[in-house]
Amino acid sequence: MAKKKKKVPALNSSSTADISFILLIFFLVTTSMDTDSGLSRRLPQPPDKEQEDAQIDVKERNVLNVRLNAAGALMCNSEIIELKLLRERAKEFISNPNDLPTLPEKHGKTIDLLGDCYVTDKHVISVQTDRGTPYEVYFQVQNELVAAYNELRDELSRSKFGRPYEALTDEQKVAVRAYYPQKISEAEPKNYGGN
Repeated sequence: MAKKKKKVPALNSSSTADISFILLIFFLVTTSMDTDSGLSRRLPQPPDKEQEDAQIDVKERNVLNVRLNAAGALMCNSEIIELKLLRERAKEFISNPNDLPTLPEKHGKTIDLLGDCYVTDKHVISVQTDRGTPYEVYFQVQNELVAAYNELRDELSRSKFGRPYEALTDEQKVAVRAYYPQKISEAEPKNYGGN
């Protein structure tokens, strides 16, 4: 006697498209995607029309020129330095602890919660890169400059309020930022060359 072939029951595939669509949405919603990270900077307000016409004069002693060439070499004012020295150089420039005539000028200012202080809030750190500067080097320079401000703010917070900057109240943070305002200016990239 010959065996009969068993019929395989047919699968109902009418809802397969619905299930696939639901799985696709599930994976899109639950999967984390890589996002580009950048530098967090607060852009200044656009100048008033009256201010655009006025020339803003900044004394040479109040500007720290940081330049990067295409090879990633770092120049601070007119001196070539290593990246690891930039943070200390920036801290000295921003605070001018010895009131040197070659560093930013100090002037009296009354700051809420801090009282009468001598500050260097007219300083500017100008960063200019070459069009071929490696982004990693540029990013490291920015990190060092921001770290200089963070360290100075933390030192001031500990001496005036007995706590690190991150543990201060919002009002205290405003006072510390008024003492050490972050002023990093980025100039249009140029072609300095790499050698």
